[in-house]
Amino acid sequence: MNRTDLHQALRHFLIALQFFTRIPVTGSLAAWVGYSPEMLRASSVYYPAVGWVVGSVGALALLLAHGFLPEGPLGVLIAACVSTIVTVWLTGAFHEDGLADTADGLGGHVARERSLQIMKDSRIGTYGTVTLGLALALKVLLLALLAQSSAWAAASALLAAHALSRLAPLVVIRTMPYVSDPDQSKSKPLADSLSGQEFRVACWWSVPALLLLVLGHGIASPFMAMILWVLALAYMLRLLRRRLQGFTGDTLGATQQICELALYLGLVLQWS
Repeated sequence: MNRTDLHQALRHFLIALQFFTRIPVTGSLAAWVGYSPEMLRASSVYYPAVGWVVGSVGALALLLAHGFLPEGPLGVLIAACVSTIVTVWLTGAFHEDGLADTADGLGGHVARERSLQIMKDSRIGTYGTVTLGLALALKVLLLALLAQSSAWAAASALLAAHALSRLAPLVVIRTMPYVSDPDQSKSKPLADSLSGQEFRVACWWSVPALLLLVLGHGIASPFMAMILWVLALAYMLRLLRRRLQGFTGDTLGATQQICELALYLGLVLQWS
């Protein structure tokens, strides 16, 4: 990769970082990065790379909280809660919002057009509230179980899961059409398309997460986690094809959340 390509890749990564997190890209750095819908679309390959950033901050928060809090089940539970709060804040609940909206839109038995209308509504309904609450509770409890075995195990799981779970929405983009109203969606430039080469770049960003799982959990750990990751992704693909015949920005966030939980669950099952 020459210097021009490296600079362009860095620009795309910084656009993805600004789009998916609260981390600001301002001033002279923003002027250097620039912006266009095409650049936002190209930045999607760095979605797993953004996961490394978010996961690193969350893992650090978990390790620090675990180190300062008393030992025991309550201590690890609070540490898991702290790390979850930190990652939700850092992303501005971007993906959690997508999960809630998707649950509202697809939770009831309504027509495709009505589902799309519900997901555009900024208000959260019963399905969204229940799904979001249960998902956050499950995430905290699974991380606490991992931390009870080892703080490093929980931290490595959190870091790897944030990277790997962000590959799943790119599979959706790669294999399905975008079906929301482009004039009302800020995700449309990101969701236009994804070439085979771009998808391979995203996969390379995700591969080190498997090695991290091996280091933190043992040689067999990735198998159960990835089996559940594949099953969760397959479920979302089937659901979106059947109900929407495509995807929206909200469903990408929901896919990320479901696959993240699947990875934690697989690791917990491997530890048991």
